[in-house]
Amino acid sequence: MLEIADTIERERPQDKLIRRLCTTLSGYLDQTQIDQCIQAYEVGAAAHSGQFRKTGEAYICHPISVAITLAEMRMDANGIMAAILHDVIEDTPISKEELADKFGTQVAELVDGVTKLTKIDNKSHAETQAENVRKMFLAMAIDLRVIIVKLADRLHNMQTLGIMPAAKKRRIARETLDIYAPIANRLGMNNIRQKLEALSFEAMYPMRHNVLNNAVKKARGNRRKIVDIIESTIQNRLQEVGINCDVAGREKNLYSIYKKMLNKKISLADVFDVYAFRIFCDDVDTCYRVLGVMHNLYKPIPGRFKDYIALPKANGYQSLHSILMGPYTVPIEVQIRTHEMHRMSESGIAAHWLYKSDDDKTEKVQDRANEWLRDLLEIQKSAGDSLEFIDNLKVDLFPQEVFVFTPQGEILKMPHGATIIDFAYAVHTDVGNACVSARVDKQLVPLQTQLENGSTVEVITALWARPNPLWLNYVITAKARSGIRNYLKHFKQQEAIDLGRRLLEKELQVMHLHLEDIDETKIQALLQITAKQSLDELLEDIGLGNKMPFLVAKRITQDDINATIKLDGNDQAHKRPLVIKGTEDMVITLAKCCRPIPGDSIIGYFNPGKGIVIHHHECRNSNIVRKKQTNWLDVEWSEDAVGDFPVEIRIEILNQRGSLATIASTISELNSNIENVTVVDQDDRICVDLVTLTVKDRVHLAKIMRRLKELSIVLKLTRVKA
Repeated sequence: MLEIADTIERERPQDKLIRRLCTTLSGYLDQTQIDQCIQAYEVGAAAHSGQFRKTGEAYICHPISVAITLAEMRMDANGIMAAILHDVIEDTPISKEELADKFGTQVAELVDGVTKLTKIDNKSHAETQAENVRKMFLAMAIDLRVIIVKLADRLHNMQTLGIMPAAKKRRIARETLDIYAPIANRLGMNNIRQKLEALSFEAMYPMRHNVLNNAVKKARGNRRKIVDIIESTIQNRLQEVGINCDVAGREKNLYSIYKKMLNKKISLADVFDVYAFRIFCDDVDTCYRVLGVMHNLYKPIPGRFKDYIALPKANGYQSLHSILMGPYTVPIEVQIRTHEMHRMSESGIAAHWLYKSDDDKTEKVQDRANEWLRDLLEIQKSAGDSLEFIDNLKVDLFPQEVFVFTPQGEILKMPHGATIIDFAYAVHTDVGNACVSARVDKQLVPLQTQLENGSTVEVITALWARPNPLWLNYVITAKARSGIRNYLKHFKQQEAIDLGRRLLEKELQVMHLHLEDIDETKIQALLQITAKQSLDELLEDIGLGNKMPFLVAKRITQDDINATIKLDGNDQAHKRPLVIKGTEDMVITLAKCCRPIPGDSIIGYFNPGKGIVIHHHECRNSNIVRKKQTNWLDVEWSEDAVGDFPVEIRIEILNQRGSLATIASTISELNSNIENVTVVDQDDRICVDLVTLTVKDRVHLAKIMRRLKELSIVLKLTRVKA
């Protein structure tokens, strides 16, 4: 007996997990398929032998846990094997070809789809992650199981995040909230989405999570009685009219409560004012009958009814939503749906494997997912880089829908705030590229008109039409933005060159010059600096908006084209030249009104006498600069910006002996010099001084101000920005 107990005690965690996996699989797979999954486990365990997670457990425990999540979704055998082996290509010597030989091409392709790209040289973490997401979406287009395996993988990673450093926790949680939870939502996998959001919220904001969790537990006890009264009232009324339905109070998850409080700027008490109930029916007809009963029982609040059964969401979600005024004048949210709709809302695309039914409900969900993926593939083909693709993806993952009609009566779902141009690109990229105007409900409207629910939209096209760069200011859908950028990117080269030449000539004319008058050696020197092969290539860059014509004109007319940058003509202040990105090595002057320093948000203004004048973004004088659109420059500090930069602070101190000396010594201790002190105001108790000191950057200034505020003699301290 003791031997058996000792054996159980010594049993490895992976043995318990594989036994649990086999038990779950035996509920829906045959023995041959289960044996294949066990074989995959043996290969994975051997490959990961000697590898451990940061929690201390054997690495193989992670892929088995992922496989268990998928088994609970009743994923097929190939999907389970891919889950068990999903890290072997990335973390072990086993290749994709070896996997294909042992387990078939389908499993190998699934594993490869989930596998991250190896670290790409000279790329930031953000770019590498973006490349990985892009690769995953390409694999998804071939097989949707790739994303289901990846979501299960991410879910287990989030569940075991506790051991990670706080900064890494926050980064992984932010990525999960930005990409993976919205993808789960887009694919209708509500159950996975809620778990990912809850875990991400806890990892990102542990203090807020704990405070909110405790407050919800406390509030829940007070609410239980009202919930029971409303639930029994609804049940009794449905029984009276002879309708047999299930009624359940619905718990709001912590993250959705937090988001609502944050977005609407309301307290927890206001969020908990709404009591939520779900009513599950046997068929669609009963759903509408129940809606009538509910509207008779409690008065509906106008404008708060949504019919997602007739017009499902893009992810296939179907339900009737209505807000009613319940007893004790508390609002009640009622969601009415069939049992099948509820199943689809929880599992989404996974229902294709979870419930292989004869009807075409799961096929419709898969069709919607495939349609979305086709749009994403079109976007990723025209995206310049992975980060642009991620930006487009994020736009696409957060839609609030508006329903509009084509002239043929077809319904198109568009995000809230979408314009006619977005609609045109949703119909077809060629329609978007050639649109000139539109009719909404038979009335001519401009292209930037925002769409409204129920409108009939007819796009008018012309053969000569082409996208306008200004459209990028109106459009909000990823497909439209990507289509416009793609067209502009492939703008006819000669047209871009001609436009660039005209823009450069215009700037040179201001200097009483022509392009032909410029010495050939200067042009060649400029081409060498800008890394261009020919003048046409430089002109094309100007025409496409990549280079500013007046900066090129200024540079090309300098006597010494390779001259280094100077600051106010003062070489002694800085050992190295200051570089401001976007100024093409122009002469730079820091404005004395606001005294910008590295780390500040800045704007530039071209002044013929001073070169580029840099102002702090909050400087009052910058308002005048912004009005002069032709001379305004969007600039930022370079990493090469080093030196001692003057900055002005206003300080109120107690007027007592030695106060100024204490201030001066504190500033000196923090490696800063005082250039000037001006007494602005003084009485028997308080002295107000303006102190000009030198700092390295914004962080250096913050340290100085923090130290000064700790002094008992300092009453108030602010930075002067104008």
